[in-house]
Amino acid sequence: MKRFTLSAAIVLAAALTGAAAGTPAVLRADKPGAEVSPTMYGIFFEDINFGADGGLYAEMVKNRSFEFPNSLQGWKTAGKVEVRDQDGPFDRNPHYVRLSSSGHREKSTALENEGFFGVSVKADSLYRFSAYMRAPEGAGKIRVELSDPASMDETQALASQTIEVSSRDWQKYTVELRPSRTVSKGVLRIFLVHPDNHFIDVEHVSLFPADTWKGREGGLRRDLAQALYDLNPGVFRFPGGCIVEGTELPDRYQWKNTVGPVENRPINLNRWQSTFLSRFYPDYFQSGGLGFYEYFQLAEDIGAAPLPVLNVGLVCQFQNHDADAHVPVDSLQQYIDDALDLIEFANGGTDTEWGALRASMGHPEPFGLKYLAVGNEQWGPEYVERLAPFVEVLRKQHPEIKIIGTSGPDSEGDKFEYLWPEMRRLKVDLVDEHFYRPESWFLSQGTRYDKYPRKGTKVFAGEYACHGKGKKYNHFYPALLEAAFMTGLERNADVVEMATYAPLFAHVEGWQWRPDMIWFDNLRSMKTSSYYVQQLYGLNAGERVLPLTLDGRPIAGLEGQNGLFASAVSEGQDIIVKVANTSETAQPFSLDIKGLKKKSPLTRLSVTRLTAPGDDAENTLDNPGLIAPVTTTEAVDITGEWSAELPARSFTVYRFSR
Repeated sequence: MKRFTLSAAIVLAAALTGAAAGTPAVLRADKPGAEVSPTMYGIFFEDINFGADGGLYAEMVKNRSFEFPNSLQGWKTAGKVEVRDQDGPFDRNPHYVRLSSSGHREKSTALENEGFFGVSVKADSLYRFSAYMRAPEGAGKIRVELSDPASMDETQALASQTIEVSSRDWQKYTVELRPSRTVSKGVLRIFLVHPDNHFIDVEHVSLFPADTWKGREGGLRRDLAQALYDLNPGVFRFPGGCIVEGTELPDRYQWKNTVGPVENRPINLNRWQSTFLSRFYPDYFQSGGLGFYEYFQLAEDIGAAPLPVLNVGLVCQFQNHDADAHVPVDSLQQYIDDALDLIEFANGGTDTEWGALRASMGHPEPFGLKYLAVGNEQWGPEYVERLAPFVEVLRKQHPEIKIIGTSGPDSEGDKFEYLWPEMRRLKVDLVDEHFYRPESWFLSQGTRYDKYPRKGTKVFAGEYACHGKGKKYNHFYPALLEAAFMTGLERNADVVEMATYAPLFAHVEGWQWRPDMIWFDNLRSMKTSSYYVQQLYGLNAGERVLPLTLDGRPIAGLEGQNGLFASAVSEGQDIIVKVANTSETAQPFSLDIKGLKKKSPLTRLSVTRLTAPGDDAENTLDNPGLIAPVTTTEAVDITGEWSAELPARSFTVYRFSR
C-alpha cells in the first residue's frame, strides 16, 4: 500500500477549558518523522501471581511429579501410599508414589490432588488425565475421578474412568473425563481398585483441559493466551523479572532446565513464594512445563519478537547484600555459555546440538531470535563488570543479536544516573528502564524522552505501571495516565524502541503484586482498563510519527494544556491521532487538516474511546465488561476542518482513512 505522507501540516485547533478566553490552542502535526518500531508495544511475562502454573500453563495438578520439598504437598492420601525415589522413569524428577493394598477390602488406598486453588471444571467439557504407571507384580487397576467434596448429590464423582495398568514397565496411560457439572473447588482422585494386586507405581500425574490454545496437548489456557494475541503485541519479554535472578543462585531461572521432555524438567523454587510475608504462598514452585520452547512458540503464535532475559551472574540484589552471594566475575563462563547455547537453541540449524533439540521438540525452523537481555534489574559496578564479558563475547560471535542492558530498578536517582553512561560505554543496543510510579509521576513525565540522545543506545521501557496514590490496585484513572504517558513513548519513537506493561497476569486467589493487566480465577478471566490501553496502542501502532505541538510545545500535559496528552502516527494512508484528556472537564476541539486535495479527501473516520463511570471504576470477574473501548465509524469528507468533543477523563483514538 502506498504510504500516506503529509507535505503540509495537520492542525488540531482546540478550545480548551482553562485556556485564555478566545485563545484556542493549536496542535500541529508536521511532516512524518521517525519510524515506529514493529516492537514498540508488547508484553512482559513473569511467573508472579501464579501467572504460569495455575494460570497460563493449563496444567491442573499441583506437584504432579511429587518433587516439592514436601513430596506430598498438594496431595491427600488414604491407605498405604509411599513416596519413592529409586528406579523412576525420569532422572531429573526421581520421585514417584507406590499405591499398595490397604490390607482390607473396605479400606481404600487413594491419592487426592487439590489443584491450584481447586480443581475447577466446566460441565460437559473434556479433560485429559495422564500418568506414568507400572504394575511390577502383575496387572492392576486404578480409578480416576473428578470429584466435588461439597456435593449434595448421592455421589461426589463428576466423572470417572478406570485404567488397567498392564505393564511391569513404566508406560504413559491416558483417559478422558467429561464432568457432569461445573465446579470451582473440585479435586482429582486416584483410587487403587484392585486390592489383590500388591502395588501400582504412579508418576507425573497430569490433568489438562482438551480445549487449550491452538488445541495443543499439554498446552496453554485458551482464554488467557487469546487475550495476549488480541493485544497485537510486537515483542514478548520472558521469563522475568526477578525470577531470573532468584533469591539464591540455585533458585535462578535456568532455561536449560525448561526444555526437552516436560516429564523430565526439574521444578524450581519460585522467588515470589515468600517475598511478601503478607502474601505468603508456601506451595509456589515452577514446574518448568511453561518453558523456553513454549515461550518461543507463544511468541510466534501471537506475532511478537521473542525477548528472553538471562541471569548475568547476580542474584536478587534487593534480597542479598553480601558480595559472596553472587558469581565471581572470573567464574561467569557457564552463564555466558548459556547465552550462546540459547541463541543456538532459538536460531541454530538442526545439525547443531541445541538446534537439534528444538527440532526434536517439534520446531525444525529457527525461531528468529533478534534480542537478548542480560540481567534484569541489577545495578552498580557489580552489574557492569559482569555484563561486560557477555557483551564482548556476544558481539564477536553473534553481532546480529541486539543486547539489552538495564538502568536498574529506578526511573531516576543514583543507580539510574550511574548505569546509563555505563550502558552507553558498553554500547548495548537498548537499556531496560523500569518505573512503577504514582499518578503524579506519570502526569509529569509526558516529555521524559524528548531530551534523550537521538542516536546510539535506545530505550526499552520494560516494566511500568501507574500505582494509584493509596490505591495500589487496578482502577481506571491510573490506566488513563498510562495512556497519557504512552503518547510520549510514541512521540519519541526514534528513542524508544519497545515498551511492555507489567505485571501481566494475576490469579485472584494467588497474587503477590498489583495492579496487573489481566486477572483470572480457574474458570474466568477479566481484562482491566490497563489492558485496553495497551490494546489500543498495539492495534494502532502506526508506521511513522506525526509530531504534534501546542503553541510550539509537545502535547504532554504541560502548563496551560489542561491535562491534555496527544500523539499522532501515519499508517499507510491512514492518520491515527491518540488523545488522552486527563482533566475533569470535556474539551471541544476542531481538526483542520491542511494539504489534502479535494480530489483525495479523507472519507472514513473511526473513533475508539475508553471511558469509565468513575475514576475508581474497574472491571471484575463478575462484571468484566464494565469498562471497554467503544468504536463508532462514519463516512466523512474531510479536506479542511472537522470538529468533535473530547470527554472528560477519556482516552480516544481517531483513525482517519481515505
